[in-house]
Amino acid sequence: MSMIEVTQPEESKIKELDISTWSSWECEKSDFDWEYDQEEWCYILEGKVAVTTESGEKVEIKKGDLVKFPKGLKCKWSISEAIKKVYIFK
Repeated sequence: MSMIEVTQPEESKIKELDISTWSSWECEKSDFDWEYDQEEWCYILEGKVAVTTESGEKVEIKKGDLVKFPKGLKCKWSISEAIKKVYIFK
């Protein structure tokens, strides 16, 4: 089972999560290492990224994806198309 959970949510789920109240983040094409010190949920508004975990699992994330990153995850982000997301820590 993947450590990173990715789904394509229905509009009703997006409303239920109230993503309009989440913080926003944008980043141009780039590569960087990241570690999650809290569980993070995010919804991708634009762009495309490949996230590779320490164990070598590679997850492709794109516009329309709802993603859950677990607390403690160490990974590398490789942004291939400028990304725009909204996020919340749970």
